[in-house]
Amino acid sequence: MSSLIQIENADRDLLASIAASMVEATRRSGSWLACRLGCTQCCIGPFAITQLDVLRLRSGLAALEASDPARAAAVRARAAAYVEKIAPVYPGDPGTGELFGEQDLPDSTDELPCPALDPATGACDLYDARPITCRSFGPATKIGDGRLAACELCYVGATDAEIAACAVELDPEGLELTLVEALEKAARKGVTIVGYALV
Repeated sequence: MSSLIQIENADRDLLASIAASMVEATRRSGSWLACRLGCTQCCIGPFAITQLDVLRLRSGLAALEASDPARAAAVRARAAAYVEKIAPVYPGDPGTGELFGEQDLPDSTDELPCPALDPATGACDLYDARPITCRSFGPATKIGDGRLAACELCYVGATDAEIAACAVELDPEGLELTLVEALEKAARKGVTIVGYALV
């Protein structure tokens, strides 16, 4: 798989599979889920994203520019301000945005809202193009080695067994890794954060 068109087509299949898994996790979780429009807990603080996420975000921003130039300009302005603020402490290349170590992101960045987050509405301006982490955060998911991941605001009062019963496995065939490796062969290497992906 070498062309960007093939990668984008395969990414659509990956996203459809993840969406189906998250629908099932949501069904299993019921009222234990706190995730709602305007709950922005997961939209605060930087995290590593892959070059596949970068490709999707940039395509999403280009589509937003075509349909709503003012909103796209607001996203770009928030991204530029974000990068300017984080650059002096960024544990990576501030020129390219490559992140050398997610664990080295300083605590001082933990309160920075994602540039894609509309502060007025609490909605993501690039929701359809959001990274895999954003798509899978909230409901319980299996992350390997028997560990589970879930938003700390969800599953209040649930036992470990009840949370485990809600969990779903994402991408069991490893399609995301295959696509990321294909992008790396096309010279798009390393991870970054949303702010750098959008400037």
